[in-house]
Amino acid sequence: MPPAVGDSFTTVKDYTFMYYTPKYIELMFLARTRELAFLDELYSSPRPEFFVLYGRRRVGKTELLQRFCQGRRAVYFLAAQVREKDNLRALRDAMADALADPSIASLEFPDWSAALKFAVERARTERLMLVLDEFPYLCEATKGLTSLVQRFWDTSGKSSKLMLVVCGSQVSFMEREVLAERSPLFGRRTAQLRLEPLSPPEALQFLPKRELDERIQAYAILGGMPAYLRRFDEDLPLEDNVVKECLRPEGYLYDEVNFLLRSELQNPSTYASLLAAVARGKDKVGDIALEAGVDSPTANKYLTTLRDMGLVEREVPVTDTDPLRSRRGVYRVADRFLAFHFRHIQPHAAQLQAGRGAKVWTESVVPDLPRLVDDARVDFIVHHLRTQAADELGVELVEVGRNEGRYVRACARASDGSGVAAIVVPPKFKDPEGLGEELARLGRHFQGPLVKLVYGFTRRKEAPLGFERVPEGELL
Repeated sequence: MPPAVGDSFTTVKDYTFMYYTPKYIELMFLARTRELAFLDELYSSPRPEFFVLYGRRRVGKTELLQRFCQGRRAVYFLAAQVREKDNLRALRDAMADALADPSIASLEFPDWSAALKFAVERARTERLMLVLDEFPYLCEATKGLTSLVQRFWDTSGKSSKLMLVVCGSQVSFMEREVLAERSPLFGRRTAQLRLEPLSPPEALQFLPKRELDERIQAYAILGGMPAYLRRFDEDLPLEDNVVKECLRPEGYLYDEVNFLLRSELQNPSTYASLLAAVARGKDKVGDIALEAGVDSPTANKYLTTLRDMGLVEREVPVTDTDPLRSRRGVYRVADRFLAFHFRHIQPHAAQLQAGRGAKVWTESVVPDLPRLVDDARVDFIVHHLRTQAADELGVELVEVGRNEGRYVRACARASDGSGVAAIVVPPKFKDPEGLGEELARLGRHFQGPLVKLVYGFTRRKEAPLGFERVPEGELL
């Protein structure tokens, strides 16, 4: 059996966004209320809107758009990697169905100019939302499509009641070919959103039937990707879910990381080697390069790409006075499942191919669960500092980051120059001198006394993370 979450922590302050329903799709949209509200704001606008939505595969873009289209005058079209003519026919069929007009099915759009012109005609007097999902596929089949869309928007789209949405999973393509200054579409979009994985407390809305320990462990393995979380069966224990979905070749998540890298990147093997090095604890460019077998300039270039994709992040300590030129920055894998893949799936591929997933779970994953949960707890703490701690403290926190101390696991700088120390203490804490030394070292980088917040997981589903503010002058 896997170990429990660890510390039994009770507190007067609770931090949670918890909802309970067995419907996974409903859970996801409870967590996407802000995004749905923003889409509604655009749809209700009296102006034409050109909205760009993008983000990694499996993050929930398609589900979000399909859900929003329900009950509205909207055409949702999911592009395929086929010829231009086939996509145009599929778009025609989607229009006929969404607008409940069988006569549209007899039309033939000769090109994208004709298809977009038809959409504008249907949006002369009444709002029409047209979603072009997987826009990069359309651009592959139709050279110069971004220029064509630019001309369409400038000549007719922006004088209609059309809400045009272009969506894509190839993050680098969307940023380069749709949003960047060099793109023909630059300056045309009226809004954009990069859809990110769910926050830690939002991710805990999944698997509501399971004990809180298992739900936190599931987050520690999968992170906040809705499609990954949805794969776990809440009627099965964590071990069975991990073996079934991750630790066998037939599992949905077994080859997910390789698929992601192949679909987004050239030289995916080099990127995989760099990610594996970071997942194994190498955090400086030179060490990462040496572990991956490449030179430092190459590693630095590739790591920049991975940062842009949101797969790794470079963290500079909040205490650093010049973060832009700091040499103290360290790299970490920003996606929990990527880190899990390179620590527990890739290194044991031969065993997994031989059907020994249960053995890998017992001998590799279970011993690592305490570390995974401990690291996940810092995710919860950092999220709380960024989103809610200001209300408790009465001052805005302008910088938040992890801290590599034994007890101080995160810290923040407030707008008035004061500091906040986020403390995690183990059960049967016996080293007050060590904590005092950490706080003294940290305090030298801030103005005035440190505000101390002590965090821990509780045993209550409705309040998974608790915190207490330590009275000034007291250690704990």
